[in-house]
Amino acid sequence: MAPLSIALFVLTLAAALGSATIGGLYFAFSTFVMRALGERPPVEGMAAMVSINRVILRSLFIPVFMGTGVLSLILALYGGFVRTEASGWLLSGALAYLAGNIWLTMAYNVPLNNAIDRADPAADNEALWKHYLVRWTQWNHVRTIACLAAAGFFIMAMVVDG
Repeated sequence: MAPLSIALFVLTLAAALGSATIGGLYFAFSTFVMRALGERPPVEGMAAMVSINRVILRSLFIPVFMGTGVLSLILALYGGFVRTEASGWLLSGALAYLAGNIWLTMAYNVPLNNAIDRADPAADNEALWKHYLVRWTQWNHVRTIACLAAAGFFIMAMVVDG
């Protein structure tokens, strides 16, 4: 295997693993975490989610989330400029991760997170919490699918390039 092929394989494998890791985290939130939080009174559920959102920013999540984004951008550039059998898969994986995860997170999930973070815990936040649970989870379903699709696309790039 030529050095560039080894490097491309390693970068693509890392992007696939990062995409799958983030997709798995989102899957957990979509399938049971948000439902569990929704079963709590609004003040408790909101407090727990605010805490999760603050802790996640200081965890290994951020390097994996952003690092996979950087890898996706590099692989998109490679796939766009160096035409191989893997190019379409690399571009698809990068687009799925960057648009379906990073962009959606910043455009929808983060503003919703900020809204509950700014809410007065002493106020009646039942309507805000119900809206948050529905909208945040809907967009999280999309992020889950996008990240898992990105992982699949990156794996296919390794298969056709191998």
